[in-house]
Amino acid sequence: MIFRNTVRFLAVCWLGLCSPVFAQTYNVLVMGDSISAAYGINESDGWVALAETQLKKEGFDVSFTNASISGDTTGGGLRRLPDALERFDPDLLIIELGGNDGLRGYPTNTLQQNLENMAKLAQEHGAEVLIQGMLIPSNYGAAYLRLFARAFSNAAENSGSLFLPFFLEPIAEDRAYFQADGIHPTAEAQPLLMLHTLPLIKNAIEKAATHAQ
Repeated sequence: MIFRNTVRFLAVCWLGLCSPVFAQTYNVLVMGDSISAAYGINESDGWVALAETQLKKEGFDVSFTNASISGDTTGGGLRRLPDALERFDPDLLIIELGGNDGLRGYPTNTLQQNLENMAKLAQEHGAEVLIQGMLIPSNYGAAYLRLFARAFSNAAENSGSLFLPFFLEPIAEDRAYFQADGIHPTAEAQPLLMLHTLPLIKNAIEKAATHAQ
């Protein structure tokens, strides 16, 4: 993504590692559901807060806004997004929505269109977009599962967004990483989710740094 304002790119190297530093803070907006809203745990222990902390430790000048709401859907996110873009002016929008669409059996073509529309709005505002994909339980049927997973990949491809196929992949097969409801990740799971998505966030930041030179 190209910064909306002219920025100065510097390379800060420490112990052989270089991090892009901008004249302005790189703003990340997360629009998600309960998975990103840190349901059942302290917000400071959630993957969003951990990602901000980790990037700052590595020398990145970043600021995260977590606009996630438990129970939200892609339709709700799409309705909320225009105001959020104006309020928070992000350089990167992370979309972690769609799980509730699937659990409610919503049409997958609507899910895909909502994701694409969110990405388009963010891109028109000047932001890079990262879509975090989700999977749902097998009892919804093989056909719906395939269409559900494909909606995320199609939306990312059609909109030119960064894409993480399955956000919960690092913890999905270990029930110890889930709370008693079997749905929401524990505090112990959050660092794994953060590390799973961190390379793509860095990719977006470094892409912006390259364009800013």
